[in-house]
Amino acid sequence: MAADLLIRPMREDDADQVLAIYQHGLDGGQASFETTAPSWDRFTATRLDRPRLVAADAEDGAVAGWVAASPVSTRPVYAGVVEHSIYIHPGYRGRGIGRALLTAFLDECEEAGIWTVQTGIFPENTASLALHQSAGFRVLGVRERIGRHHGVWRDVVFLERRSQII
Repeated sequence: MAADLLIRPMREDDADQVLAIYQHGLDGGQASFETTAPSWDRFTATRLDRPRLVAADAEDGAVAGWVAASPVSTRPVYAGVVEHSIYIHPGYRGRGIGRALLTAFLDECEEAGIWTVQTGIFPENTASLALHQSAGFRVLGVRERIGRHHGVWRDVVFLERRSQII
């Protein structure tokens, strides 16, 4: 990752940039079943306060990418299980920002007592699959034709990473 970028907690004043990066990812068609980024209120309501990180320019604060987690259930037994999303601005891809963000995110998960991080990735998103597998995620299976995206049934590769210390 570039030395002029730092990883820090996501703040409310990052909202416009975070949602724009999210929309860029959605517009590419390989990131999510969603097609439109939510409002900031909806975004924050569906994600945990921590861990929620951005990679930002150390001088001007421009956000290059973000990662955040959502609980998989409200049941207490699943308090340490989250689903996460990670998005990198198109102009910053291929520079190690995803790896740096994901590593910092997983460290914060450990500190927060989160023992399982899961995600679903379209099989065509080979860069994201490679990133996650290099970070210790394992493929649990493929959820075939799990949902329609732009009128087409799509598969999702389901991955998880279990804590080695919790």
